[in-house]
Amino acid sequence: MGIQTQLRRAISVYRFVALGYPVLLGALSFDSLAHPAWAALLVVCLGAWTGIVSARYARRGYEPRALYVDLAVTAAAVAASSWALALDDRAVPVSVGPWLAGAVLAWAAAWGRRSGAIAGAAVAAVGVAFRGGITESSVNEAALLVLTGFVCGHLVRLGVEAEQRMRRAAERSAAERERERLARDIHDSVLQVLALVQRRGNEIGGEAAELGRLAGRQEEALRALVRSEAYRHPLDGQRDLRELLQRHAGSAVLAAPATPVLLPAETAREVAAAVSSAVDNVREHCPAGTRMWLLIEDDADAVTVSVRDDGPGFAAGRLEAAAAEGRLGVAQSIEGRVKELGGTATVVSAPGGGTEVEVRVPRREGGADGDARRGG
Repeated sequence: MGIQTQLRRAISVYRFVALGYPVLLGALSFDSLAHPAWAALLVVCLGAWTGIVSARYARRGYEPRALYVDLAVTAAAVAASSWALALDDRAVPVSVGPWLAGAVLAWAAAWGRRSGAIAGAAVAAVGVAFRGGITESSVNEAALLVLTGFVCGHLVRLGVEAEQRMRRAAERSAAERERERLARDIHDSVLQVLALVQRRGNEIGGEAAELGRLAGRQEEALRALVRSEAYRHPLDGQRDLRELLQRHAGSAVLAAPATPVLLPAETAREVAAAVSSAVDNVREHCPAGTRMWLLIEDDADAVTVSVRDDGPGFAAGRLEAAAAEGRLGVAQSIEGRVKELGGTATVVSAPGGGTEVEVRVPRREGGADGDARRGG
C-alpha cells in the first residue's frame, strides 16, 4: 500500500470526524439558530457529500474533475453556512470549522503544496466574502487553511520521495542478490567450460588452438561483464556509456569525451552490446595484429560510437549475402539492436581499406532520452 493510498484513507477518516464540529456547535446553539431546520439540512448534506466524495476518491484516486467539484462544494457550504447557521444574538454565524480543510487536504495530497495553499486561499476567500468580511476570526481561519494546504503538500512530497528511494534501494538490493547468484552459476558452469576449452585447445594446437583463443576472449569478456557496474545495478536510471565500453580499451584505442556520456540504463546497455558485437567481429574475422579504434561522440541530439579497424575489409554486398545465407550476426546483433532504440547502424568497408561501423542513437527518441540526460 503506497503512501498516497494511506493518505486518501486518512483524509477520509478526518473528514468524517470533522463533521462532529458543526454538529456539536449546532446542537449547543440550537435554540439560538435563526434557521434550525436549514441548519440540520446543511449538516446532513455535508455528511452525504463527505461519504460520496470519499467513496469516489477510494475507487478512482484523486481525479482532477472530482477535486474541482469537491472544492466547489466546500465553497458552497461556506456560503450556505452564513445563512443556515446564523444566530439570533450574534452577527457571526456558526462555522463548519475543520470540515473545510478536507478539500484543501485532498488538493495538497494530489498536487502538492502549491495547489494545497491555493485551495486553502480559495476557501478562505469565500469565508471572508460571506461570513462578515475581514475579521480576526476570518483572518485566523484563512491563515490556518493556507498553512494546512502548504504543509500537507510539502509533507506528501517528502513522503513520496522517501517511498521512491526505499523502492529503488529494495530493487537494487534484490538485483545485487540476483547478480551474485548468477555470478556463482556462471562461474560454476560457463566460465569453467570456456577456460577448459582454452586450455585444451592450446594443448592440441592447430585449429583447436584458434578455438581456444576465441574461448579465452569470451571468458575475459564475460568476467568483465559480471564485474561491470551495469551488471551490478541493472535497475538504475542512467549509465555512463564510457564505463560500459572501457573493457575494450585493452584491445582498441578508445577516444571518449571528458564528461560522462549519460544514457538511460537500458539504452546504454544495448548500445554497448552492439559495439561489443562489432569488436568481436574484428577479432574473429581479421588477422592477428589488426588495430582497432573506438570513438564516442556526444552532442545535444544523439550519441555516436564508431568502431574502425585497419583489417582487410570486404567487398560491397558481403553483408547482404551473409544475411541471405542465414548468417545474421551484423543484422541482428548490431543493426537490430540499434533499430529498436530508434537509431541507425552504418557499416562502411572496402577490400584492403578496413571497416568502420557507426552506431548512432538519438537522445530525444520519444522525448525520453533528452529529458533523462538533463535529469528532468
